[in-house]
Amino acid sequence: MIVAYYSITGNVRRFVRKLGLPPGRTVDIAEDGVSETLAEPFILVTPTTGFGQVPGPVAKFAKINHKWFRGVAASGNRNWGASYGKAGDVLTERYDVPLLLRFELSGTDEDVRNFNEGVAWISNLTSN
Repeated sequence: MIVAYYSITGNVRRFVRKLGLPPGRTVDIAEDGVSETLAEPFILVTPTTGFGQVPGPVAKFAKINHKWFRGVAASGNRNWGASYGKAGDVLTERYDVPLLLRFELSGTDEDVRNFNEGVAWISNLTSN
């Protein structure tokens, strides 16, 4: 499973690096959101911007690659209350994919474990 991600401040990038994925299993979404077209299932990791919005490049990437979109994880800040990680909720609703987790900053070791368990669960679903 590919992990596609977009990072504004570096927190999402640090989270993805903690996953320990082999080379070639991650895709860093470009600023234009359209430079990468996938031909296999992927999980999307995104920050939340503003008051719970999906960043523009992520929205474009998801729209272009929606056929292979299997799940989402969203970063955010708990200080935003109900808008914490809301980009994940927006994408879940828009594309009918599961929200694997919300995490703060670059995530904790527990967040990484939960994410990897979610990816394994989705991989099992899609392989059967």
